[in-house]
Amino acid sequence: MGSDTMGIDLFWIPLGAGGAGFVRLNGRIYETIRARLERRPPRDLYHTALEVRVPEGRFIVENAWPSPNSDTTSRGVVAEGAVFSRWMARMRPFRYEVRRWRDGTIPDVDAAVASPQTLSHDPGRARRVLDLVPSVPPLMWGRDELRTGDMWNSNSVISWLLTASGLPAEEIQPPSGGRAPGWQSGIRVSMKASADLPALKPGTTW
Repeated sequence: MGSDTMGIDLFWIPLGAGGAGFVRLNGRIYETIRARLERRPPRDLYHTALEVRVPEGRFIVENAWPSPNSDTTSRGVVAEGAVFSRWMARMRPFRYEVRRWRDGTIPDVDAAVASPQTLSHDPGRARRVLDLVPSVPPLMWGRDELRTGDMWNSNSVISWLLTASGLPAEEIQPPSGGRAPGWQSGIRVSMKASADLPALKPGTTW
């Protein structure tokens, strides 16, 4: 794999793309309420995912919900968290999973907008992102447990990783007219915890 093909790409996927009607409907209801409270027009909502390429291979990094089945190894799952309630998370439909999936796929990638957005061609930075995936804090999806002013969700996982790896996530913007709920939460949580992040280990394999 040449140096020009290594690095980190970000994908902006419309919320509920690919026929996820429940997610799309709830996203529209949420955004309508937020827009009214903030006295602005509703915006398109986006979910984010990463494709990370290093000499060892290509990986998809994504936060997915619900967790479809117990075969988490086949999807590269390295962490799980609760959705809305830790008690309800005893049941798989109320758990999300964080994936570091070698040769994986992004289910709705064909619907992505203004993507891929290349963030880096640095293989060292790409390795740092992959090393950090298991360290993503398993905060409760849909809540703001740490009082960041933004809820924790799939976008929080991606912005947490980018910030922790040293990329300027605060400068990254969604497609025109869009919004990525949870993005600021990941940045703020990552900045608070930066002193406790694991050191990069040379020769890591995944």
